[in-house]
Amino acid sequence: MPFATVGGRRLSYEERGAGRPVLLLHGFPFTSESFWPQLGAPPSGFRLIVPDHRGFGMSEPAPGPATMEALAEDALALLDALGVPQAVVGGVSMGGYVAIALTRRDPGRVKALVLMDTQSSADDEAGKARREAVAKEVEESGVSPVVEALLPKLMAPAVDPTVRARVEKMMRAQSPAAVAAASRGMATRADGKDILSRFGGPCLVVVGEQDLITPPEKARAMASLMPQAQVAVIPGAGHLANLEAPEALSRVLAPFLQST
Repeated sequence: MPFATVGGRRLSYEERGAGRPVLLLHGFPFTSESFWPQLGAPPSGFRLIVPDHRGFGMSEPAPGPATMEALAEDALALLDALGVPQAVVGGVSMGGYVAIALTRRDPGRVKALVLMDTQSSADDEAGKARREAVAKEVEESGVSPVVEALLPKLMAPAVDPTVRARVEKMMRAQSPAAVAAASRGMATRADGKDILSRFGGPCLVVVGEQDLITPPEKARAMASLMPQAQVAVIPGAGHLANLEAPEALSRVLAPFLQST
């Protein structure tokens, strides 16, 4: 796995394919591995760039909460290090929050957006309290309680057991400090409706039909903010549609990328 130096820290990333760049940002509490089907078969004519967020996977941590703005800055610095002036920017769940923050920070770098199983709204006070409770529990007891609470909500009941097992293994391998920092960072994120309503480029909004965390109605509401957005509902998938139904995702993602 290659590394780039970002803010004096090593940021690890995966890169596959050749052609127009596509930056993919992973969710919580995962790594770049969570795009394994896409990395294994990158769309023809496209270069996938998939970093590990700070503290996750092989990337070095940074002090304090891992805010969405900080993760967006890391991603932009990685594009700079790779000599990429503009990319299609996509993210799953928390990665979608980072993609929105990146678009706010530097919209000229965003050729198009792919927002998968995510939402544009900020946490309310109850949501912020839950994020802080997760962070404290992880710091006190490790990641296992969070994995056990979150895993049943992430994927549809009929998901392939091998996919579920790989997802669980990835979650359990993460640093408690990174998980706590990201949980606190998500709690502080800004509402993204304003930046999405000003985004004039193409956007593909993907959502699993059985997503319990950010259900299809949230995806449609988010898409309605953008003049060039389209919604793809992935049948039978939950909150990790890119892993649960990668072939179905490819059927909508590939033509969207070609259209950009």
